[in-house]
Amino acid sequence: MSAAPAPDAAIDRTGLVAALVCYGVWGLFPLMFHAAGAAGASSWEIVGCRTLFAAPVAALLVLVTGRVRATLAILSDPVQTLQLVASAGFVALNWSVYVLAVGAHQTLAASLGYYLNPLLNAAVGAFLFRERISPMARVALGLAAVGVAIQAVGAIGALLTPMVLAASFSTYGVIRRQSKADAQTGLLVECLFLAPLAAGLLVFLKHHGDLHLGGDLQVSALLVALGPATVAPLALFAFAARRLPFNVVGFIQFLCPALQFVCGLMLGEKLNVTSLIAFAFIWAGAGVFAFDLLRRLKRQSAV
Repeated sequence: MSAAPAPDAAIDRTGLVAALVCYGVWGLFPLMFHAAGAAGASSWEIVGCRTLFAAPVAALLVLVTGRVRATLAILSDPVQTLQLVASAGFVALNWSVYVLAVGAHQTLAASLGYYLNPLLNAAVGAFLFRERISPMARVALGLAAVGVAIQAVGAIGALLTPMVLAASFSTYGVIRRQSKADAQTGLLVECLFLAPLAAGLLVFLKHHGDLHLGGDLQVSALLVALGPATVAPLALFAFAARRLPFNVVGFIQFLCPALQFVCGLMLGEKLNVTSLIAFAFIWAGAGVFAFDLLRRLKRQSAV
């Protein structure tokens, strides 16, 4: 994977479109999960199909981009292989909790987790990698912390889903940051580790009469489509990350939970007063964080 562009690089329009589509697709995933669920598939079947059918698409992507040798090199390195086994575990946890949350009509809670994710990433970067946090970013983290505290006072159980989502994806990012594998290679190796588990899950569901794959054409098509729908945004993200300043990518990241939140409202979920106040603080923190990214990006571009 080529190096990220310098902070003062001109914004590449193609990369910008790729990033917008990437986070747009991620943000609209709840509608796809809901459609598959409404057609009869359980949340666990959705998790299994998403994981299993991502593997051949990831393999095709590696083949097309000429990363076969890189993949074999990673698999021949025990340390890199173990790192990707660990990252596969965390991404599987993230995927599973996300799908189960949507299936349990907790899409709003899931969106809270992805609002927290970039803020948590900033905190983890400062703690583990000694990255500098600007004063405004500290304010953003403080506002987010207040929002989490308010939600905890209202209902500590309501924090479980967003905190697991934010923590699992941040941990996944930390592990992948240490890995030599690029986005395409790493995803394929992760899928290769997870595919047998996904296949086993689907066999289990079939044995208990809870498998819809291969039955109704509509639900089967939706379940198979989860594979490319999972891999395509990651490919677009890898494309965008090579062409855009990292600050821009970080700012666009907020599009994902915003769309998830809208999806939750469209699916009939309601916010109680405590959660609304908590969200207000999280939104304020996200807004300050995004404003700080834009401010720094403009300042760097002016140099």
